[in-house]
Amino acid sequence: MIHIAVVVARPGTQPDAGALIGSLKSQIANFKVPKQVFVVAELPRNTMGKVQKNLLREQHCTLFAK
Repeated sequence: MIHIAVVVARPGTQPDAGALIGSLKSQIANFKVPKQVFVVAELPRNTMGKVQKNLLREQHCTLFAK
């Protein structure tokens, strides 16, 4: 399994994927550190406001399918 991160940037900022990954390396276990970071405008949500993780997986993890 390849770990990825999907983040929403604060308005007016552009996060640096390398800096995010570097910061995570000192905070979490190596096997949990994402290999790729995707910056999106907003996360897909259902009518109750919960993040639709299945849609995120479909949109981004298919890039790594073999």
